[in-house]
Amino acid sequence: MRKPIVAGNWKMNKTVAEAVALVAEIKAGLQGLDAVDVVLCPPSTALQAVGQAIAGSKLDLGAQNMHWEKSGAFTGEVAAPMIRELGCHYVILGHSERRQYFKETDEIVNKKAKAALAAGLRPIVCVGELLEERESGRTEAVVGAQVRGSLAGLSGQDLLKTVVAYEPVWAIGTGKTATPAQAQDVHAFIRRVLKERSDDHIAQSVRIQYGGSVKASNAAELFHQPDIDGGLIGGASLEAASFLAICRGAL
Repeated sequence: MRKPIVAGNWKMNKTVAEAVALVAEIKAGLQGLDAVDVVLCPPSTALQAVGQAIAGSKLDLGAQNMHWEKSGAFTGEVAAPMIRELGCHYVILGHSERRQYFKETDEIVNKKAKAALAAGLRPIVCVGELLEERESGRTEAVVGAQVRGSLAGLSGQDLLKTVVAYEPVWAIGTGKTATPAQAQDVHAFIRRVLKERSDDHIAQSVRIQYGGSVKASNAAELFHQPDIDGGLIGGASLEAASFLAICRGAL
């Protein structure tokens, strides 16, 4: 039985003071959510403060990005050991915004995933198709290539420590959401791809999140699909009540 995981991706939002205030609100509403892994992914400037604020709670900490090298002349970048030192257990890799705005390729995401695992982090590897790719019937070709490329060379044990997040790019921040049936179809396809490159036990054990305009009103129906194991939540994670309601949708 896969334990649902709901991660809040705060993106480039929240000062340190605002982040700590949001954590306090979320912590106050965690009752009854022991059956869900809840991860907060603030901007890097707030990682340490949020890590301190969630200490002793059931909340976990994640970063939004990292470099694949342990150190070096990479101005403005942060390495896996650095975020691990701050208490991170998860890191989001290959988000569609990173792929679109910063031209990250599957090869780059793969290098980051390997570096994250080597540092004791659990990667949340994002995949998803553009609207024109879906409309031209290329969803499986695009998503399959991203899964295979981003996870290339990972062992079965590595895959068990990895979360895959399916984010249809056309549904991120647009208010559009894949129907539960559409989302389930792609999640089931991703699980088949995982089986191809590992085995059925591992494929059935890897958690696959859905991300793309998830709200309190649609979370439960999405998360109760057989191959959907929670969500990677953007805008709705910036307000405690909506984020907690989404987390409850995974119960």
